[in-house]
Amino acid sequence: MAQGGVAAALGSADSPALHAADTLAVGGGVNVPDVVRLLASAAPEQIERLITLGARFDRDAEGALELGREAAHGRARIVHADGDATGAEISRALGRAVMAAEHVGVERAVAHQLITRQGRVCGVIACREDGSWVAQLADAVVLCTGGIGRIYRETTNPRSSRGEGLALAAAAGARLLDLEFVQFHPTALAVDQDPLPLLTEALRGAGATLVDGSGHRFMPAIDSRAELAPRDTVTRAIFQLLEDGEQVFLDARQAIGEEFPERFPTVFEICRRHGIDPRRELLPVRPAAHYHMGGVATDANGRTSLAGLWAAGEVACTGAHGANRLASNSLLECLVLGSRVAADLARATCKLSAPLLDAARLAVPSWGPRRRDLEQQVRALMSSQVGVVRDAAGLRAAIGSLEVLRPAMETAALATRSVWTVARLIARAALERRESRGSHARRDFPHLAASEPYRLALVQNSGDGSIEVETLPVGLAVEPVAEPAGRTELRATR
Repeated sequence: MAQGGVAAALGSADSPALHAADTLAVGGGVNVPDVVRLLASAAPEQIERLITLGARFDRDAEGALELGREAAHGRARIVHADGDATGAEISRALGRAVMAAEHVGVERAVAHQLITRQGRVCGVIACREDGSWVAQLADAVVLCTGGIGRIYRETTNPRSSRGEGLALAAAAGARLLDLEFVQFHPTALAVDQDPLPLLTEALRGAGATLVDGSGHRFMPAIDSRAELAPRDTVTRAIFQLLEDGEQVFLDARQAIGEEFPERFPTVFEICRRHGIDPRRELLPVRPAAHYHMGGVATDANGRTSLAGLWAAGEVACTGAHGANRLASNSLLECLVLGSRVAADLARATCKLSAPLLDAARLAVPSWGPRRRDLEQQVRALMSSQVGVVRDAAGLRAAIGSLEVLRPAMETAALATRSVWTVARLIARAALERRESRGSHARRDFPHLAASEPYRLALVQNSGDGSIEVETLPVGLAVEPVAEPAGRTELRATR
């Protein structure tokens, strides 16, 4: 789904140090500097690895990689594929490599619960496509389940991004971190579609401008970087205009014009399907939930607070993004941290336990049907009260409304329950952070706190569902979990 590219310091005037500096500059002071430097320094080799695996990135007339520029980057360092189809190309190349690997088995199933014994994750209970249940036992479980955008009514995320991995980890008692930091992409195409189509930031990198209903370009008066200001700045500017009853448009007619079909074929086709010709017409835009900087707290090798559980990608929180993700660092984090998780597992001395058990011999979750009506209630609530700009009254009202839904959620399907669980956690974190920082904006606390930057860690009690909140200093919030001396014995129970 990712239209944007991968950030990597590949240009002659660029360096990993400059890339890291740009990442820290937009992160609101809560990035983990060591992780940021690790991410930036590993970026060039990850691009080379993808090329070796067959990924086809855009190149200039001389055959060199074509480097684009996006918001808050001081250099052109964004590698794209087919203009605006980078995610699809990376998925194609990696997917082909996985399917060709003889040591890799692939099975489609939906994970419903992490199996835990004595504080250690030992596997998952899953439902196969044919409806049968299975307990997959393992000494190592890795969550790579993506983001949480679908807990909001307006989002660019696909239907699968309901925060189910985050909810699984929360139910198992894993530490969660930075949940209040939700990035809203400023330029989703404002049409009647769910999810909202994304208009990639590369359009603004190519010179497209933002104008109000009267055609006035408003961003230069708000930030000297104009349309290439950090995403939270652009998002709040657009949000305020919409709140005031204005319309907001992206104007690509002069900057891209007739080259649109060749340079941005994905976006051009999206616009065409909605009856808009971006070569000649303005594109109506609005902010939409796009990326979660928070997630399951991990160290730099993807280890969580629970032995046996790793996480990588958007479901994880490594501290790389801080309070506001720098454009095109998300795919990079997937590549770098995914590789580090693999290396960490390769170093482990553990061997797989018995690989399968009939899940009928275990306590299979007894949840009921999916309740899309309840999901829509939660999504509307989050957009209206835990969205781009928040305040204590709205956050408390949201938390109260979510508690009213608790009885119905007790017997709802995993998808519905996950939306509710993650919404509840994010609302609580947003209430606890009494300041505005990065993507987290409070009307009642419009400025940074006078104290040193801090991070919020949450743990959900597996018994009554209560939430414990802890304030942490900026730095590595997860120490590597020591593996138990002996193997945890898993006994099948009816």
